Amino acid sequence: MNKNLKLRLLVLFLGATALTVAYEAAKTEVMMAETAQRLIDSLDKFQLPHTVFKFDTPDRTNWHYFPEGGFTQEHGYARNGITFADMDPKQRHLAHGLLSSGLSKQGYLKAVDVMTLEEIVRVIEDDTTGHRDADGFHFTIFGEPSATGTWGWRIEGHHLSLHYTIQNGELISTTPTFFGANPHEVAQGPHKGMIALKDEEDFAVALMNSLDEKQKKKALIDEIAPYDILTMADTRAELEDAGKGLPASEMTPQQFDLLMNLIAEYALNMPAEVAAARMKSAEETPRDQLLFAWAGRVGRPKPKPVVIGGPTTGNREHNGNYYRVQAPTFLIEYDNTQNISNHSHSVWRDYKGDFGIDVLAMHHRRFDHGLSPQVEAAD
Repeated sequence: MNKNLKLRLLVLFLGATALTVAYEAAKTEVMMAETAQRLIDSLDKFQLPHTVFKFDTPDRTNWHYFPEGGFTQEHGYARNGITFADMDPKQRHLAHGLLSSGLSKQGYLKAVDVMTLEEIVRVIEDDTTGHRDADGFHFTIFGEPSATGTWGWRIEGHHLSLHYTIQNGELISTTPTFFGANPHEVAQGPHKGMIALKDEEDFAVALMNSLDEKQKKKALIDEIAPYDILTMADTRAELEDAGKGLPASEMTPQQFDLLMNLIAEYALNMPAEVAAARMKSAEETPRDQLLFAWAGRVGRPKPKPVVIGGPTTGNREHNGNYYRVQAPTFLIEYDNTQNISNHSHSVWRDYKGDFGIDVLAMHHRRFDHGLSPQVEAAD
C-alpha cells in the first residue's frame, strides 16, 4: 500500500475512532439537528413556508444538479428552500454551519469551490440574466429537526446536490452526493488553474494509465464517453450495462491501492463516521464484484481561455472521458465531456440507500406509523 493511501486511511479511521470517545457530545446527527433548528428559528413568516416541508413530501426525492431556469421549464418542477440570496448575514452563517455539519473539512471546501465557480463562470459568460448565480443554492428541511426523531435536509443548486436522511436520530442516508465543476479547470482570470475536482480526475487517470493492455481492454467499455453520468438525476440508481469493467480481483496490489485511493477521495467528503462506513463497504466488497470501468480518452485537452460572453456548456469533445466504480451496494460515476472536456460531474449513489427510502420502507413494514404513499411506493 503506498504511503499516500496509508496516511489517508489511517487519518480516516483514527478520526472515526476518536469520534466515538465523545460521540454523544459531538455526534454528527446532533450537530445537524441543532444547526438546522437555529436556521429555522431565524426564518420570518414569509421564509418559513418555503423552507420547511413535511418529511414525507414527494419533493424530498426530486433532485437535480442543473441550472435553475431550463430544468424547471422542461421538467415542470422547481427547487424549493431558502437561498443565500434570500438570507440576511446571520442566516448565511447559520446555513454554512448546517452545510459544514454534513461534510468533512475537505468536502466543505470542495462545496465552497463549486459554489465559487458559479461566480467565475458568470464573469466568463458575462451573464446578466441570473442564470449563473453563486447565491442560488437552496436549503430545504423536511420534518422537524431532532436528535431522536426522523427528518431530513438538503442543499442544492447548480453542480451541488447533497441529501441527508435521519431516522430515530440516526443518519441513515447521505446520498445522492453530487459535486460538479464548470469550468473543471479555470483557464483564465485571477483564478486560473483552479480545479475543484482535481483528485477525482488524477487518481482515476493514474489507475487507468497503470493498466496493461489486457486490463485496459476489459476496463474500457466504450471509445466514446456518455454525454453525462448515466444515472443522471434518477431517484433510483440503475445501469443498463451493469457488470462491465475490470474487477479489482484482476488488479495488482499497487493498482488496487490506486482504486482504493480513488474511492477514498469520494468517501472523505463526508463526516468521519460516514466516510469510514463508505470505506468499510468498499473494503468488504468481494474483489471480483468491485469493478472499474472507463469510457472515452484517458486524460483531457488542456483548457484554453474562451471569449468573454461565450457559453461554457455544450460544445462536447468527441471522445470525452467517463469512469465509474461499481459495487453491489454503491456506485461512483464521473463524466467530463462538455466544454471540450472542461465541465465535470461526479456522484456517489447507494443502490439501496439513496434518500433512505429502502431503510424507511423496511422500518414501516415492521412498525405501522401511518405510512405515507411516497414511502410505500419505494418498493
